[in-house]
Amino acid sequence: MILLRAALMALFAVAAGPARAAECPRKDTLGTSRVITVDPHAFARVGLKSFPQTLPLADKEVVLTFDDGPFPPTTTKVLAALASECVQATFFLIGRNAEASPDLVKRIAAAGHSIGHHTWSHRPLDRIGQPQALEEIDRGIAADEKALHGEAKRIPSTPFFRFPGFASTPALLDSLQARGIAVFGADLWASDWNPMTPDQQLRLLTERLEYEGKGIILLHDTKAQTAKMLPAFLQYLRRNGYKVVHLVAARPIKSSLNDR
Repeated sequence: MILLRAALMALFAVAAGPARAAECPRKDTLGTSRVITVDPHAFARVGLKSFPQTLPLADKEVVLTFDDGPFPPTTTKVLAALASECVQATFFLIGRNAEASPDLVKRIAAAGHSIGHHTWSHRPLDRIGQPQALEEIDRGIAADEKALHGEAKRIPSTPFFRFPGFASTPALLDSLQARGIAVFGADLWASDWNPMTPDQQLRLLTERLEYEGKGIILLHDTKAQTAKMLPAFLQYLRRNGYKVVHLVAARPIKSSLNDR
């Protein structure tokens, strides 16, 4: 009965969201095929590289996620590539980068992308102790929210979080779950933290995607090789029948005076 209830909750969390993405005015593009509304209570932790559960994607469905931005020299190129194919993604921002480039944060959101959170300074949270780790998380959220909305709240308007290097602890995972914040791992990645040419990265990523068949993809909008590779990767997705799924939050978290 418990397993059945959990399955029904998960199904409702997906089905309750908008099923269709906005129409793209250009018919020869990849486009965003549908939108999944992610309820953190049903999907507290997703991504098979870190957790036993991931999002309920069909074969050849992918979710595009970008970490570590915003970084104007490359994030702008990533946004241009996504816009050229009418594709939406999720950007997990580092707080100090958001503080340095608030206009770019607003531009990401204005283009229809979702804003997730990736700490204040990208420190490995499993090595610095619980109090410091929580401060890294909260300070990053506050900086992202200030850049996005003009107010430094520690309650995220989009409750999506990704650990730097996926370096979590059980206590931190429990803390985020208790706050209604979904933690994202990934199902595959391009290993773009390693130096390689855009062609090498494209080949590596497409081979991994062909093997997995679907999934949450981790990329970094701070990497020049990724920005150069992305247009070809999006064209690969279109030519080979893949569909891009966009993620939005089920509902905003209610804040209190203590959360400001």
